[in-house]
Amino acid sequence: MRGLSKTNANLDDTARIQGLNVLRRVVPYLWPEGQTWVKRRVVAAIAVLLLSKIIAVTTPVLYKQAVDALAPEGADAATFLALGAVGLTLAYGMARLMTVGFQQLRDVIFTKVGQRALRTLARETFTHIHRLSMRYHITRKTGGLSRVIERGVKGVDFLLRFLLFSMGPLVLELLMISVILFFLFDVLYLAAVVVTIALYVWFTFAVTEWRVKIRKIMNDQDTDANQKAVDSLLNFETVKYFGAERWEADRYDRAMEAYETAAIRTNYSLAFLNFGQSVLITGGLVAVMVMAAVGVQRGDLTVGDFVMVNAYMIQITMPLNFLGTVYREIRQALIDMGDMFDLLEQPPEVQDKQGAKVLKVQGGAVRLNDVVFGYDAERPILKGVTIAAEPGETVAIVGSSGSGKSTIGRLLFRFYDVGSGALTVDGQDVRDVTQESLHAQIGVVPQDTVLFNDTVHYNIAYGRPGATEGEIREAARAAKIHDFIMSLPDGYDTTVGERGLKLSGGEKQRVGIARTLLKNPPILLLDEATSALDTETEMEIQAELKAMGEGRTVITIAHRLSTIADADKIVVLEDGVIVEQGKHDALLADDGRYAHLWNRQANEEEIA
Repeated sequence: MRGLSKTNANLDDTARIQGLNVLRRVVPYLWPEGQTWVKRRVVAAIAVLLLSKIIAVTTPVLYKQAVDALAPEGADAATFLALGAVGLTLAYGMARLMTVGFQQLRDVIFTKVGQRALRTLARETFTHIHRLSMRYHITRKTGGLSRVIERGVKGVDFLLRFLLFSMGPLVLELLMISVILFFLFDVLYLAAVVVTIALYVWFTFAVTEWRVKIRKIMNDQDTDANQKAVDSLLNFETVKYFGAERWEADRYDRAMEAYETAAIRTNYSLAFLNFGQSVLITGGLVAVMVMAAVGVQRGDLTVGDFVMVNAYMIQITMPLNFLGTVYREIRQALIDMGDMFDLLEQPPEVQDKQGAKVLKVQGGAVRLNDVVFGYDAERPILKGVTIAAEPGETVAIVGSSGSGKSTIGRLLFRFYDVGSGALTVDGQDVRDVTQESLHAQIGVVPQDTVLFNDTVHYNIAYGRPGATEGEIREAARAAKIHDFIMSLPDGYDTTVGERGLKLSGGEKQRVGIARTLLKNPPILLLDEATSALDTETEMEIQAELKAMGEGRTVITIAHRLSTIADADKIVVLEDGVIVEQGKHDALLADDGRYAHLWNRQANEEEIA
């Protein structure tokens, strides 16, 4: 048991340290360097907040005076007799209105600061995610990642609103009321209030800590269910192909069942928390009111004093009623924000060097010099590969599955860095130039062009966002897709559906080609660009790809050898090693690995 207590204490210390770290990360967004207007608004909001609390604390005094003025002995008891009962009542109402008014003014002043902080943080997180490596993205589920961002940003919003404008002001208000009770009444009143608040806070925090653990389980189950839902919807076609709707529904339901169990426990624990808080608050309120009632009976206090004590106790208990919720949400917000800040601290695997230069392409020569690489260091994929693609030359890379063909394309785009050796463009090592400039000089047509769920116009214009309407249409004509687009009901404004599902494979590839043509890069990477298409469509698109490659350095990663027979150089990879290279006719004459692959594919096509 002692060891368990020690473990729990360590976990609490870790959570506390993490919470402080998160708070330190948030502060710069509220007090940014060089943003004077933000600081002015923060100071103004705090000043208005203090003013509203001072008015709120003095309001019950006006209430007391109004009651005493109406009492039989009111002529002697009321301090502000000149105002009269009606005047005091109006003053009381005005004070309450001013309290609310200043609170709303505080929100108006601070809103721009809070929204700016949320926008800045959301943009930083979104930008950082795009900087993370391919390895990170292929091992992380998109649904879970989106939930981390969503909950993290909401956590910051909650923290800004409640920690700054609820917890802080609550502590200030409690201190001010405690001072008033001590000086206007008796130390026993102060003692009763302090004991009530202490017990309430202790009970609330203890139960909430327990509830946070349950809530964490509930969030994990929520994330898991969301991942399964997003994954299933993204693979809608596959689900349909295998008639797996019921399987997917059952899988999602099992995840939701675990979420349901955790959610029920969360609600049960909330009921316990609310009832326990009510017992403590009611006990404290009754104790103080009994003392005040005895004081009135003895003649030490007026009826107005009794009313004022009641008003102060209600003023204390109302914000305390939200303490459990606020504390729980703050703890949860800190957890959610911690996950998001952990994401922000995740270092990109591939980063620009300090002082990296912009890539300058003269001709577009691409060279791999004795490149060794493996996704896992213990299992190399490329084992000393050397390939040279001269400016304007078409080099095809072929080989069986797993030989390392597509890996070369990923290294060229610098999704990963080589383990040893070098990959250069016009003599410049890709590790020495900025990734942005490298990506700008390479156009990629992948095996399956993935389109955004937007218009055809948007998807083509993505190749160069600043392109004119005429340039976009010219690229579509060059890709032989313009006439098809014009035949659509909405033309270029036709929405293609999620991942381009409303278009056929050939239509998507042509949109992808148009997009790459619009980018107009000096280096072109065709990553099995037609292997997913039928033979007729493939032949049509091959002509367009060949035209697109004119005057560019083209690296083609091919599965069907018939598509690369006219390449300037063909490189044959097997198990990460180059076994042959040369022109098509020469390789066939050598009767080696390439000839074997060619004959096998030719036989398969004859049989088909």
